[in-house]
This record gives sequence, structure tokens and C-alpha cells, in this order.
Amino acid sequence: MFIKYAEVLNLVKNILKSMVGEALIGSGPEVAHIDLVIGPRGGSVEAAFMNSLAMPRQGHTPLLAVLEPNIQPKPTTLIVNKVTIKNVSQAALMFGPAQAAVAKAVMDSVADGVLPEEQADDIFIIVSVFIEWDAKDKDKVYEFNYEATKLAIARAMEGRPTVEEALAKKDSANHPFA
Repeated sequence: MFIKYAEVLNLVKNILKSMVGEALIGSGPEVAHIDLVIGPRGGSVEAAFMNSLAMPRQGHTPLLAVLEPNIQPKPTTLIVNKVTIKNVSQAALMFGPAQAAVAKAVMDSVADGVLPEEQADDIFIIVSVFIEWDAKDKDKVYEFNYEATKLAIARAMEGRPTVEEALAKKDSANHPFA
């Protein structure tokens, strides 16, 4: 009995464990640094999702990604901020362009087949978003966070970098903020 290639792809795409993705896109104060986790219903990502949503802290208010008010992406996605939100302009960038960019990136990842559409109701995503205190340009915040989220999702789903890729870069890595 032979398994069709499409069936193999579906088997590989089943999200049975937590996956981690990361991406840094852009420059200047609007730079986007995304860390994210993707996991199945009933797993540790769902537990962290629910705990984070239920326990906001001053300056760190988790929020659901939304394409527009009342329209969440599927998989359901929670955004948490990496940097303490200190002012209204920073909050407006998080609760606006960053929130919409993450939601759009999630839905485009489903549309592109990177995230399995048939599992969209059974997957949870937590996206950690960096909004620098000096960021001002909402268009760049949107663009950079959209691209970084899409890349981080793809890397998570592909298991990238591999151990081999990380080992190959360990002595020549050039961290832009180190």
C-alpha cells in the first residue's frame, strides 16, 4: 500500500506538540522581534494562553489578535508584549497596527498552507511582540510585525533552525544588538 504525497504532507502538518518560532525584521525603533509558540488544544500552549489572558499585569496586558474588532484569526492567537507599555502612544501601536499585523500574518499563514486550515480551531498561538518605547511609525510597526510573524510561524512549522543550522552558525553569529 502506497501513501500519497498529499497524505504525507497532512501527516507532517498535524500539530501534535508545541513548536517555537522567532524572527527579527526591520530596523530603527519600529523593529519587530517576534517570539511565538504554537501548540495543540489540551497542551501546554493552551494552558499558558489561558493563564496569560486571565492574569494581566500593569504594563503587560495580553490581548487577542484581531483582524478587526470582533473578528479573531483562526488559530486563536494571543499577543503578549515583551516591553512594559509605558505610555498611550506605545499602547496604541500594540493595540492597533501590531495587533492587526499579527492577526493578518496568522490568517495568511493558513491561506498559504503553512498552518493547517483543518486544525485551525484546535491550535493556539502565543506571539510575543516587541514595541520599542520610541516607536512612532504605525505603518512600519504593521509591516515589520506582519513579516516577522509570518516568518516566525514558518520557522516554527518547519522546525527551523535545525540543530545543524544552529551549530553551523554558533561561532560566526552576529547578533545585531549584542
